[in-house]
Amino acid sequence: MKTHTLPIERLPRLRRIRGLARLMDTALRLPGTRLSLGADSVLGLIPGVGDFAGAAVSLFIVNEARRLGVPNDKLFKMLVNVGFDTLVGSVPVLGDVFDVYFKSNRRNLQLVLDHFGLDHADLDRRR
Repeated sequence: MKTHTLPIERLPRLRRIRGLARLMDTALRLPGTRLSLGADSVLGLIPGVGDFAGAAVSLFIVNEARRLGVPNDKLFKMLVNVGFDTLVGSVPVLGDVFDVYFKSNRRNLQLVLDHFGLDHADLDRRR
């Protein structure tokens, strides 16, 4: 059941959010495991600036959600996810391991999809 309708012209923005979330969180699957990592994990290896560069991309995703009309309470949850990921991710070694498991961008994408009553298949189907 859809909670809100989304005009067809906004689908490219949702697809862009999904693409960025995949790039940042799950772009590469580690062979022989169920683990995946993305650019956020790789950027996190750069001391000092890596986690904040990842946060900048994550904030772009939050802004795209805002432009789609996602309400403030969900935007706040998205910002908490980004802040938590950035804060814990910036801790040496522990943060690098954390980034493999905590996928803030995928969580935020799911918040947006849930808001509109969509799933990933809807983004693929509607052209």
